[in-house]
Amino acid sequence: MIGPGDAGAELCAIAYDIGRRLAAAGVVVVNGGLGGVMAAAAAGAAAGGGVSIGLLPGTTTDGAAPDLTAVVPTGLGELRNGLVVRSADAVIAVGGSWGTLSELALAMRTGTPVVAIRSWRITDAEGAELQVPRAASAAEAVAAVLHRGESQHQSVVGRP
Repeated sequence: MIGPGDAGAELCAIAYDIGRRLAAAGVVVVNGGLGGVMAAAAAGAAAGGGVSIGLLPGTTTDGAAPDLTAVVPTGLGELRNGLVVRSADAVIAVGGSWGTLSELALAMRTGTPVVAIRSWRITDAEGAELQVPRAASAAEAVAAVLHRGESQHQSVVGRP
């Protein structure tokens, strides 16, 4: 689950719903561990009885979202975005910030399944829009990543 740390109430509500739905499906939610979309997804996962892991940029747990099940201070700053993507079997992007854009690009580059809600629209050097799978709702996004995981015989976002 990726998205901005300074997201507004509407994006946070979507992230909360996604976290809750993923938890109900038995999926472990991994994110950057801070505020906004990340905190909302962790709160949703907790409400759904699930597990969420936050990979923090700093060397301490300061600023970690309160509802995370586990917190990992990486000491890597923004480079931890790569860990978020590489530890996930699928990525759901909600909203957009520079960090979200970097994670989205890494996921697309590495072939990690991606679904975006109200997130970046990206064009190539010639101005053609790159195709990033999109969802209109939390339910649609979760169904898309769960379906991809089943069809590829892999886990989804760290499903145990």
